[in-house]
Amino acid sequence: MQNERGGYENDCSIARIAENHYMMIAPTIQQTRCKVWLKRHLPRNGSVTLSDVTSMYTAICILGPFTRSLLSELTDTDLSPSNFPFFTFMELDVGLANGIRAMNLTHTGELGYVLYIPNEFALHVYNRLMTVGEKYGINHVGHYATRSLRVEKFFAFWGQDLDTMTTPLECGRTWRVKFDKDIEFIGRDALLRQREEGIRRQYVQLLLTDHDHELDLWSWGGEPIYRDGNYCGRTTTTSYGFTFKKQVCLGFVQNLDKDGVPQQVTNDYVLSGHYEIDVAGIRYAAKVNLHSPHLPTKYPDKERDVYQATRKHHDPQQFLGRHYQP
Repeated sequence: MQNERGGYENDCSIARIAENHYMMIAPTIQQTRCKVWLKRHLPRNGSVTLSDVTSMYTAICILGPFTRSLLSELTDTDLSPSNFPFFTFMELDVGLANGIRAMNLTHTGELGYVLYIPNEFALHVYNRLMTVGEKYGINHVGHYATRSLRVEKFFAFWGQDLDTMTTPLECGRTWRVKFDKDIEFIGRDALLRQREEGIRRQYVQLLLTDHDHELDLWSWGGEPIYRDGNYCGRTTTTSYGFTFKKQVCLGFVQNLDKDGVPQQVTNDYVLSGHYEIDVAGIRYAAKVNLHSPHLPTKYPDKERDVYQATRKHHDPQQFLGRHYQP
């Protein structure tokens, strides 16, 4: 959801339940904010209605390389990538409980699903998942573990990396904006103007190359970023990357002139500099990434692997099931 400046009022997903019937998924703590924003922009003629169903559903995320095998034992629905591709929605039954809304989507870079379960079935579905999942080594996972994975995969979160002043063009999501829509969506003019004039800051991933995670202090967000010795921005979210075996920081890089005024930022500008991050008064060298790095997965799916949280272009053909090779 964009505001008139093109900034993110919220970062949400939309699932099409039926013709003219949609479900919007947004961060739980943003429930009231989303509802107020949507109601403010509803057509005055009553052609669109809004219902808050948050309290009707329980959300369970199942993540990891065996999730398709696990879920396939509990549903009659074909979960193969050709029938249920990555980044799509489907309604299915799980353990004889029906009406479960599932999204083939995670923020970890690994296979996984988000299940939105009617409350009356939630405990039953949870118990079935844990029972059948025992042979797959299923276990509970905490917030910091999933945050570490999403930081490695370069996924941005609203409220931490994205805010009302951040636009899709600044964080590598230009491909998500459909400029050729028949309607003039909120923020379209501002984004078109920014596309023409260029951005003044760029969302990046930085890997600390000379940081010892056993001995040195960890970054926690808000640390200054330096390019060629000059201040150029701050980190937003940070975590230890267990795949990279390095401290990983997400943040925004600017091109400041001698008076501190932001100038246009290009990919060449970002990639040509030498970066350091100041952690508690000590600067550590950092390698910069503009796009999601390729991370190994146990059972790779081409549909999922071609998806990048940040990139310039979007090719819808990448998500079609025919790309799947069993």
